[in-house]
Amino acid sequence: MSSSTTTFRLGLTGDVMLGRLVDEQQQSRPVTAVWGDLREHLAELDGLFVNLECCLSTRGRPWRRTDRAFHFRADPGWAIPALEAAGVDCCALANNHVLDFEEPALLDTLDALDGASIAHAGAGRTLSEAFRPALVTVADLDVAVVSLTDNTPEYAATDSAPGTAHVEIDSNDGATRRAVSETLARARERNPDLLVASLHWGPNMRTEPTDPFREFAHWLVESGVDVVHGHSAHVFQGIEVYGGSPICYDTGDFVDDYAVDESLRNDRSFLFELSVTPTGSVRELRLVPTEIADFAVHEASETAAAWSRDRMRDRSEPFGTTFERDGDHLVHSIER
Repeated sequence: MSSSTTTFRLGLTGDVMLGRLVDEQQQSRPVTAVWGDLREHLAELDGLFVNLECCLSTRGRPWRRTDRAFHFRADPGWAIPALEAAGVDCCALANNHVLDFEEPALLDTLDALDGASIAHAGAGRTLSEAFRPALVTVADLDVAVVSLTDNTPEYAATDSAPGTAHVEIDSNDGATRRAVSETLARARERNPDLLVASLHWGPNMRTEPTDPFREFAHWLVESGVDVVHGHSAHVFQGIEVYGGSPICYDTGDFVDDYAVDESLRNDRSFLFELSVTPTGSVRELRLVPTEIADFAVHEASETAAAWSRDRMRDRSEPFGTTFERDGDHLVHSIER
C-alpha cells in the first residue's frame, strides 16, 4: 500500500457480504472480480477496514436455535485471497451473520483471518476475546478497532461459548457503559494513534439515526473514540462531525446479493476515505460513490453518483455537515 509524507488514507466500507450468490459467482471467476473496477483504488489505500457480513467456512449447518430467514457463508478458499487482493487490514465481525452456520463456521472464520494476518474484532471464542480490540499498523499509523453490535442477542459470546461482542445501544445503561468502557480502555492500553468504533447497530432500511444512537455516538467520542464507523441499515445515513470526530452513522452496503429497494437504493453507497495525520488527527472525509452490480462493487455510474451525492447532502444537513464537490466525490474538511 502507498503512503503519504503528510497524511494517510484509510478506507471504511459498509457491509461486505461474500456469501450466497456472491459466493456462487466467485467459484467461476477471478477472486478479484468481487471488487469490480475498484480493486486498484482499494489496494492503493494505506488502510482498509470493512464489516464482514458473513462467515468464512465450508462447514457448519444453518443456525437452528431460532428462526432466521437468511444465512450467509463464503468459501475462504477464494474469499481470503479476495480480501488480501483488496488490501483489507481489519474486519469487524460483531454483526448478525457471523454465526449463521453456528460455532464451527465462526471458528473457521477466525482461523482463516488469523492465517492471512487480517486483523479482526467483535467476535471470538469467548466473551473476553469477542470484546478484544484489534490493533493494526498501517504505514506508520497504529489504529485500534473496537467492534460492537446490538443485533441478534442469541449470537452473543459468553465466558464459555463463541459469539459476538453484543451490547445494548444505550449510553445510560450501566452494563453497556461498563462493557464498552472496558473495551475502550483495553484499546487505549496499546496507545493507538487512532481509535475506531465499528458498530453494527439498528434495524434495516432506516435513513437516519435515532436520538439514542446519536447520544451513544457522542458518548463514544467523549470517551476517546476518534471515528465512529456505523453499519447495519443497508442504506447510508448522514454524517456528523462531533468534537472533531467523524460519525458515519451508517455506511450502507458495499458488496452483496441483496434485493434492491427501488426507492432506498441499497445498492448505492460510498467508499468512506479518511485523511489522517501521523499523529492521528482526521483532517478530511472523502466519499467515493459506489454501486453494486453483477454481485460486485463498482465505481458508481454518473446517474447513481449524482443520486447518492444528493441524498448524502440531504441526510447530513440536519447535523450541520456540508460537502464540497471534487469530481464525482464529496469532500468534507475537518477542523480541530
